[in-house]
Amino acid sequence: MTLAALDLNLLLTLDTVLAERSVARAARRLHVTPSAISNALARLRAALDDPLLVRSGRGVVPTPRAKALAPALGRALRDLEQAIHGEAFDPATAERELSLAMADVIQVVKLPAIAAALAAAMPRARLRVLSIDALVAAGGVGGTSVDAVLGAGETGPGVRSLPLYEEQIVLVARAGHPAIRRRVTKAELAALRHVDVQVAAGLGNQRLAASFAALGISRHIALSAPTFTAAAAVVAGTDLVAALPRSLVDVLGPRLALRQVRTPLPRVATRINLLWHERTHADPAQRFFRELVVRAVAARSEKP
Repeated sequence: MTLAALDLNLLLTLDTVLAERSVARAARRLHVTPSAISNALARLRAALDDPLLVRSGRGVVPTPRAKALAPALGRALRDLEQAIHGEAFDPATAERELSLAMADVIQVVKLPAIAAALAAAMPRARLRVLSIDALVAAGGVGGTSVDAVLGAGETGPGVRSLPLYEEQIVLVARAGHPAIRRRVTKAELAALRHVDVQVAAGLGNQRLAASFAALGISRHIALSAPTFTAAAAVVAGTDLVAALPRSLVDVLGPRLALRQVRTPLPRVATRINLLWHERTHADPAQRFFRELVVRAVAARSEKP
């Protein structure tokens, strides 16, 4: 007899009778008739070539073979039931690894608040942070390497999105730049040399390019950087300028002696969303984690 040839419902019947020590009580628990229980036990006796249960007074007692089966059978059925119905979720005791993808700007500006909120609400959880480049390489939101994304947005089958806040793009230069005042003219803007930030699927970059094109200006790109923080560091040490998210300038500007430059460019902004896939939507831990991220991001955004 192989497991593949055995009706697993028979094992559930045996487990219930072993627990109840009564065919009648087992029938009531499984919502079937006593004759259905007896028929199932008869089939299992034939399959295992053992009586399994014998009558004793008003109930039944297990044979040595049934006693040997009982612990393993009970564990297997409980594990299977837990896997089907899901484990009860308790934030305080949950030992989960959660993954969140975000650009380096959000890592600097929002991640500390998210990490603090997670440590307080889910002290046994682990957070794995991915870059946007790593997210794209892993298949995006629809892949299996990330639970949620904080970013400008990705559409696709099964992707859910919740708008969180707006990120404005501003031009910055070092505080002691010899050729830049607080405001530059169109001609002065056209003469500047720029640090360009190449972020995978960067919607902000596309809108920035469109903003310069609307003025008839072609940016002079002197250096391309992979992250906004790298661009900020380059601007702090050179006479190059860069268009950076304002939230990053608010955090790093005072430390790196950067200043915002007013320009005739149309306003450039991107909407930052929380994104996740349908595959994680109903999971209690994931739902709690998403709500935690939303609260942490909102609290940080409200600070002056």
